[in-house]
Amino acid sequence: MEAMLRPFFTSLLFSLFILHISVEAYGTTITLYNKCSHPVWPGIQPSAGRPILARGGFKLPPNKSYPLRLPAQWSGRIWGRHGCSFDASGHGRCATGDCGGALFCNGLGGTPPATLAEITLGNDQDFYDVSLVDGYNLAISITPFRGSGKCSYAGCVSDLNMMCPVGLQVRSHDKRRVVACKSACSAFNSPRYCCTGNFGSPQSCKPTAYSRIFKAACPRAYSYAYDDPTSIATCTGGSYLVTFCAHH
Repeated sequence: MEAMLRPFFTSLLFSLFILHISVEAYGTTITLYNKCSHPVWPGIQPSAGRPILARGGFKLPPNKSYPLRLPAQWSGRIWGRHGCSFDASGHGRCATGDCGGALFCNGLGGTPPATLAEITLGNDQDFYDVSLVDGYNLAISITPFRGSGKCSYAGCVSDLNMMCPVGLQVRSHDKRRVVACKSACSAFNSPRYCCTGNFGSPQSCKPTAYSRIFKAACPRAYSYAYDDPTSIATCTGGSYLVTFCAHH
């Protein structure tokens, strides 16, 4: 299978290179690529005051990519929905990451648990990360290219559904498999796990047994709210590839 996909990856990287050259004058691009064996419905939520891109969501078949041109100073989050079914009018539901039962999220966020790819474009430096603070549903990675500075990879490429503690598991309708893994905050709604109240600062909110499981599996992703030092990546003048099901 890997040998069969190798020509596709070579073609994809070449396409990204050409895309970067062609849009360099217009700013940053972010290309969403579905490496899963099943369709993914990306959801895109801008930060307050930023424009909605691609109506906030669409269907992305396996081994397909979708380039997006990001406006200057754009900030927002991207996640993958799966197990979705929509009618001709765009109404339906997703097994994970659902945004109000609509194909086009139009500014709405996804229902946790969902793995998040977050990015903020700056004049001098972009900031990006993959976050498990809202839980996990799909492996996601962010790979920068053609930028300057550290421009390091960020992501969670382990399948946390395979190792999710029982108290955090979200199971399929037939209960046969784990389709997502809640954050401890979502599962237990405790200030200690949510970094709220008396635990609302980096000094008082520390890693827990649950966040350590996430961090051990995905060292380049946010495992809890104040997991900053090893989780935020930076790049200047780059463009980005966000890959769903980015397993090693």
